[in-house]
Amino acid sequence: MTDWKALARPSLRDLVPYHPGLTRDELKERLGLDDLEPLNWNEDLFGPPQEALDAAAAELRNAAFYPERAYADFRDAAAGALGVPPECVIPAHGAQSLVAALAATFLEPGRTAVVPAVTYGLYAHVSAAAGARVVQTPVPGLHLDLEALAARARSEAANVVWVCDPNNPTGSLVEPDAWTTFLAGLPPGCVAVADEAYMDFAEPEARADRLRDVVEGRPVVVIRSFSKVFGLAGLRLGVAIADPAVARLLDVVQEPFNVNRAALAAGRAAVGLDGFLTRRRAEVAEARDALREALTRHGLVSHPSHANFVLVELGVDDGPVCEALLARGVLVRPGESVSMPGTARITVAPTPLMERVAAMVAEEVGRAK
Repeated sequence: MTDWKALARPSLRDLVPYHPGLTRDELKERLGLDDLEPLNWNEDLFGPPQEALDAAAAELRNAAFYPERAYADFRDAAAGALGVPPECVIPAHGAQSLVAALAATFLEPGRTAVVPAVTYGLYAHVSAAAGARVVQTPVPGLHLDLEALAARARSEAANVVWVCDPNNPTGSLVEPDAWTTFLAGLPPGCVAVADEAYMDFAEPEARADRLRDVVEGRPVVVIRSFSKVFGLAGLRLGVAIADPAVARLLDVVQEPFNVNRAALAAGRAAVGLDGFLTRRRAEVAEARDALREALTRHGLVSHPSHANFVLVELGVDDGPVCEALLARGVLVRPGESVSMPGTARITVAPTPLMERVAAMVAEEVGRAK
C-alpha cells in the first residue's frame, strides 16, 4: 500500500487537518432538535443584502464562461470602495485562501513566522505547512502586545508577522499609534500580514489606516472578507490589498479565475450599496451591546468587542456549559478550542435572540458551579 504521508512534503506530515465536526443538520438529528442557533462561527445572522443575492442569481446565466471580465469588474469596484488603486486589490475565494496563499508566497523551510499565542489558528497552521518555523508570542490579557510581537520578530529575524485586527477570539482592536510603532519596529525583510476580516464592524475613526500603509509602500498586506459584514460566507469571497508586486506574486501562487461568477457578482453589488456598511455596523453594535448588557444583568463578565462576537467569562469549565447549551439548541464556541479555557465566544445575532441566549448561558453556568 502506498505511504502517501511519506511522499508528501515533510512539513505536512505532523499537521492535523481542520475538522469542523458534525454538520448542523447532523447535530440536530443526533440531539433531536427542531432548531439550532448557529452562534459559533461568527457568520452574519442579520442577512446579506438582497441586491447581492439578486446579482448572484442573475449571474448564473453566464455559468458556462470563465469569469475573467467579472473578476476584473469586481476588482475595480472593490478598489473604488476601498479607495485604493485596482492593481492593489487581489480577489480570492475567501480570506482563508489568501492566508494560505500568502504563507506559500513568503514562507518556506528556513524562514520564520511570528504569531500571537491567542489568535486565529490558521496562521500558525499554514505557516507550518509551508515549512516555516512558527514562533508564538504571549498575549497578556485580551489585547495583542504589538511591542512584544515586533521585538520577537527582530530577535527571530522573522519573515512574516501575522496580526488579526480586530483579534479573534477576543474582539480587541489595535490602536493606530500602536500599529505605527509596531511597523517601525519590524526587522528588514519582514512582512506584516493584517487580517481585517472583522474590521468593518469597528468604528472607522478607531482603526489603524493600513490601506494607506499599502499605498505608501510599507511592508503590509491587508486581508478583507465578504463573509462577515456582507453575509456571503457561503459564496467564499475575500480580497487582499497589497503592493502591485505582491499581487503579481499571488497571481503565480493562486490558480487563475479562482473566484466564481456568482460570488464576484454578489461582491460587486455589495460594495456598491450606499450606506450599507454604516447601517449594518450600527445594527450589529446594538445587538452586541444588548448581549453584553444582558450578560451583566445575569452576573456574567463579558469583554468589549469591535467584531460581531462577544467573549464571555464563564468562571467554570467551558466544555460542559457549551454542551448543555447545544442540547438546548444553541451552538457557541468553547473557549478551550480557541486557547481561552473558561470562556465562550458568542456570535452576535438580532437582539431578541441575544437576550434569550444570555439567560441560557447564565442558567448553565449556575448549574455547573
